[in-house]
Amino acid sequence: MDGIVLLKEDHKTVEKLFKQFEKAGDDAYAEKRKIADKVIDELTTHTWIEEKIFYPAAREAAPDTKDHVLESIEEHHAVLWMLSELKDLDAADERFDAKMSVLMEDVRHHVGEEEKEWFPDVRKAMGRTRLTELGEQMEAAKKRAPGEPLAVPSAKH
Repeated sequence: MDGIVLLKEDHKTVEKLFKQFEKAGDDAYAEKRKIADKVIDELTTHTWIEEKIFYPAAREAAPDTKDHVLESIEEHHAVLWMLSELKDLDAADERFDAKMSVLMEDVRHHVGEEEKEWFPDVRKAMGRTRLTELGEQMEAAKKRAPGEPLAVPSAKH
């Protein structure tokens, strides 16, 4: 699978989870906790494979995307800290829904920038063969991704 397609599929998976969360009732604490846990797993893995494999390759192939990559890493930093806080927060806590809401806004903004502003440039610079190689590497790397958001490199900056 093409690396950009793989990342977009991850984006769709997370967006579906966000919609489920938004549809859950105010008092659906168990359901919201379950959805949040899936979001934490998905985004932790996604940010890890982007930072370990995709971003370095994108910077090499399309040096003009350097600023996009650096901004994305900073956005990851904020998202990963929110994920780590959500991981330990009771779904009945009054801040839980608010924290999820901010997370969803941030991730949607991040996805929009990636998909519209710089994935097209990276696709042009890399070509199909290189993107397919990257996709295979990222798919395999998902199995090695940490389960802890703060274990992703950008969380430490």
